[in-house]
Amino acid sequence: MQILSTFYRISFLLILFFNTNCIAQNKPIKVLFVGNSFTYYNNLPHVVSAMAKSQGYTIDTKHSTAGGVTLEDHWKSKQATQTRKMIKNENWDYVVFNNHSLSAINTPKDFITYSKKFADLVKEKGAEPIFMMTWAYKSNPLMLSEVEKMYKELGQLTETDIVPCGSLFAASLDYRPDLELFHDDKHPSQNGTYLLGLSFYKYFIGKKVTYIPENIFTLDKNEQPLYLLFTNPRDANFMKKLVADFPFERIE
Repeated sequence: MQILSTFYRISFLLILFFNTNCIAQNKPIKVLFVGNSFTYYNNLPHVVSAMAKSQGYTIDTKHSTAGGVTLEDHWKSKQATQTRKMIKNENWDYVVFNNHSLSAINTPKDFITYSKKFADLVKEKGAEPIFMMTWAYKSNPLMLSEVEKMYKELGQLTETDIVPCGSLFAASLDYRPDLELFHDDKHPSQNGTYLLGLSFYKYFIGKKVTYIPENIFTLDKNEQPLYLLFTNPRDANFMKKLVADFPFERIE
């Protein structure tokens, strides 16, 4: 009888241990997205949250964005941005930075300087800074090589991960030039934002993107579906395969 009682106690402790681990693994992730129209087009932060929720994970997102701004503008609180205040006053797991798409090319010194200032600030708060590599304009694919070079330098200098969105856009266009990733010459279409969302889901969750649905929705205040993105199954499957196979280099 004592042996049986001991067995049940051990079984209970094992179940409790594994359940606790599962909860810890699926704990909510808090992410602040900092940037400009590349982030707020098609509500990228909400898309990332919705993709995670569709797979049983929680990514709570907020954003600090304004059209056309650089990280220098965010640092100096231009266009009514309150980015430094938001970083200092709230607890985050990650802060994603989307700099201006021409900053790495036109003002490389400022690109590095203010990216480093923000990376240091985020690390001081115990969070992890992440940089979103921007992509080449539809009319100027040759600009990507300089963008990739500067983001690689930035990642090494700040010991910070880069989510390779620009490289993924280029790879998609190489394989599927018929797949429209652009709303205009530079902003993402719904397909483009779907590709970005998959990229951040892969980075934050580290799980397969295979089962993320092609149509992404959240819930409104009445708990009814509020659709964010529509893609067709063929295009969605291609983008999921592309992101799944694409190497994401992490700073160890």
